[in-house]
Amino acid sequence: MNIKMSRILILFLLPISLIAQNIDEIFYKKNEIYFSFNYDKKSQLNRLSKIISLDHKIEKTKAYAYANKKQFELFLNQDIDYEIIDNSVLYDNISKNNWDYYPTYNQYVNMMYAFADSFPQICRIHSLGTLNSGREILIVNISDNVGQKENEPSFLYTSSMHGDELTGYVLMLRFIDDILNKYNVDSRITNLVDEIDIWINPLANPDGAYAGGNNNVWGATRSNANFIDINRNFPDPEDGPHPDGNPWQDETLIFMGLSDTINFNLASNLHTGTVVANYPWDTWSQLTADDSWWQHVCNEYADTCQFYGTGNYFTNYNDGIINGYDWYEVDGGRQDYMNYYKHCREFTLELSNDKTPNPQELPSFWNATHSSFYNYMEQSLYGLRGIITDSVTGLPIKARVEIANHDVDSSHIYSSLPIGNYHRYIYQGNYSFTFSKSGYHSKTINASILNNNTTYLNVQLVPINFVNIEEIDLSEKITKSIDLLGRKSQNQLNKIKIDVHENGSKTKKIIIKNK
Repeated sequence: MNIKMSRILILFLLPISLIAQNIDEIFYKKNEIYFSFNYDKKSQLNRLSKIISLDHKIEKTKAYAYANKKQFELFLNQDIDYEIIDNSVLYDNISKNNWDYYPTYNQYVNMMYAFADSFPQICRIHSLGTLNSGREILIVNISDNVGQKENEPSFLYTSSMHGDELTGYVLMLRFIDDILNKYNVDSRITNLVDEIDIWINPLANPDGAYAGGNNNVWGATRSNANFIDINRNFPDPEDGPHPDGNPWQDETLIFMGLSDTINFNLASNLHTGTVVANYPWDTWSQLTADDSWWQHVCNEYADTCQFYGTGNYFTNYNDGIINGYDWYEVDGGRQDYMNYYKHCREFTLELSNDKTPNPQELPSFWNATHSSFYNYMEQSLYGLRGIITDSVTGLPIKARVEIANHDVDSSHIYSSLPIGNYHRYIYQGNYSFTFSKSGYHSKTINASILNNNTTYLNVQLVPINFVNIEEIDLSEKITKSIDLLGRKSQNQLNKIKIDVHENGSKTKKIIIKNK
């Protein structure tokens, strides 16, 4: 190699070496960094969202973001000025008298199991999975007949999938405690427990929350132990199964397995970093088919928080609510995954401007939000609901429920086995509902819906291949099964008999015997 070429090569490699050295210094003893930068257009933010994890704290010309080492290298290639922000927190965490502290990891685990031990009739705890760290993702199930599948909507609250966003973590623990202690004391809460299958996961990312060790949350990180933002790791309606370019994380797989096991009808995902109710879509600009309903529900949530909160709580953005994409684009978020793929209505709650606020402030957030928590849960009882069955056997079936000239982008729903119950949430009005399943004649029925009210409609679908013969003696055995959470379905022997009388009339008899 000649001297001239050698000099050119050195000059070419020098900037890369300097960048590498700078990154190593920035990430010294860190797995992720928090930084800010100025931007010109929203389209620029949408493009950068493919590279880094944008924070909810976005100003008119300034944005905030998280990045691991690989992501930050890609960001540096954009030639954008930035400022590293020290987001470490350390508060006095001594007081434990009024839910004004962040528990240690062991305290959290003990508290969750204590709920089930103290209220075994209405509460059960499930370990959804153990991470490589040994930490568990825990969830409690609350119901009057806990562990049994009934004609009830399934409702989910989950919090802190970003490990450093911990307001909802403590509020959900307190919410569980409030429900359990007020059952059979408060009539409204008693009714919610009796009529809803309630699931609450206070901590979806324990490795992020306790990244600094199990004794405190002061070293909490947004990402999981692999430095991956879980809320960018879900299948996306627009960007496919792996929008962030990473394999599904254990936390992602655990939740996807949960949502496959429990047909959730209504859900909310709790975050912090700002204060707003954020409704879908996040990934694309078109509105959901149920945009009016979403605005109604989110406004109800925000209005209640405004009433019970202090200062300007839940008054930012559009009076406390905002459409996800209008805010900024998120690809691979859980909100869109649940709505599009699981047909579950889920929105995102941002509970505090500080991601991990002073624990002494947590009681005030509880005072401002817990009524809204109950209001939103109660929404799962409203809209159109009923049971869909086979007209011949009387057995429940999984059928599609779709609103004519309304449903788009996977906004239809399905009834759920083994009960056959369905729950369709929709803004008030008159609608034409079509019930359909392969092998059955579809049925269309008009129904009127009122906000915060329930319309009941049971539907029977007729099999296409049904033949009227004088006598049918059919036995169908439903084998005993155990789902991922260990819940049993009943073993039944069904005998269906149809008698034809002299006058031509028919009588159907269905005999169900439990084994």
